[in-house]
Formats: sequence, C-alpha cells, structure tokens
Amino acid sequence: MSTPEQEVEYRQHRFSPPSGATEIFLVRHGESMPQRLSEPFDLVDGQADPDLAPEGRDHAARVGERLASERISALYVTTLRRTAQTAAPLAEKLGLTPVVEPELREIHLGEWENGLFRKHTAEGHPLAQKLWEEQRWDVLPGAESDEAFGRRIRAALTRIAAAHPDQRVAVFTHGGVIGEVFAQASRALERFAFLGADNGSISHLVVHGDNWLIRGFNDRSHLAAPLG
Repeated sequence: MSTPEQEVEYRQHRFSPPSGATEIFLVRHGESMPQRLSEPFDLVDGQADPDLAPEGRDHAARVGERLASERISALYVTTLRRTAQTAAPLAEKLGLTPVVEPELREIHLGEWENGLFRKHTAEGHPLAQKLWEEQRWDVLPGAESDEAFGRRIRAALTRIAAAHPDQRVAVFTHGGVIGEVFAQASRALERFAFLGADNGSISHLVVHGDNWLIRGFNDRSHLAAPLG
C-alpha cells in the first residue's frame, strides 16, 4: 500500500533584506535652538546652522542609546552641525567617525532662510499657505527647486547604498530630506505626505538598486520613555 507524498508547506517568514541591499536608518536631528531675528544663526553655504537646543541634546543621547545595538557599520551627517551633534553620542558608543555627505543637507529656502521660514509659517504668511497647497518648496522666492532637491537626495542615498551592500548605516539628516526620501519611496501623490518626522525620530529604509522599501517611519518610542 503506497503512502501519499508529504505535502509541501509554504510558511510566512519575517522580512529579511535581499542580498546586496543596504538598510538605512534616517535620523532627524534633535531640536535646534530657537530663532531670534535679532540674533541670526551662522550660515553654511547660505543655510542656517544652529546648534542643538538642550532638548535636542537629550534627543541625541536617546538616539545613541536606541541604535547602539543595531549592528551599524557607518554613520553619515550633513554639512550642518546639528546633524553631527545628534550623531555624536552614537559615534562615541560605536567608535565610528561620521562621514559628511553634503548632498543630504536640508532644502535651501532661499529668501526665507535663517529664521524667516519659522516666522512666516507661524504668522500664516500667504506664501506659506501656498507652499502647502501646491506642495512645492520653490514657491518661496529663491528656494531650491523641488526637482533639483529630489535628484541630489536620491543620488546621495544611492551612493551610500552602493558603498555598504549587506550592511546597516545611520544617516543623520533633516526633516525635509526625510520627507522627500519617503515620498519617493512610496511614490506618494502628496509630495509633502511625509514631512511629519519628529526631531530625534528614526525612519527605516531598505535600498536595493533602484528599489526603495519602507520599513518604518517616524519611530519615536525612544523619546517617550526615560533613559535607563
């Protein structure tokens, strides 16, 4: 009497990145110092370069605690010091020197740099309203075009991924950059759909060639509970 062949089972499995992919943790810098128009920030290539606020230094410490055990091989920061300051606690824990990637700096706001964007947004300036209605940064006078911004962000992340196949890296960057990355990754019809990343939050992306896969956005669980 013959026995039936054992039926093959196809189980569900936890996600694992494809071979050669790079996992990227995108960290928005900690909260920066408040702007006073009477005390303008230093500028780097025409962009405001504030220090972290005390709250931002707390954000940085919490990020360092959260990511210290995540098998991270490299750290990246931008030319703006708030990203390097946010990366510093993790860099010390891991013994890594952050690499500066200029192309991941924040969107250039043209004539609304150095505090005017904060001021005009808080006061309900008509152009601030138009920016959200049209979902374009370049409605602001002299601002970087959305297309140029998107190209430089994609090129920078593509370079980073190519340099770190089968590795994890942490990229300390800016809210506008994270918003653009996730809009591209999701092919969002609303270009500003992902502009809500909190200071000190961690978002998770897997890059495999031209494919960008979202694993997590705006994780702030480490900010809600006390350290230790």
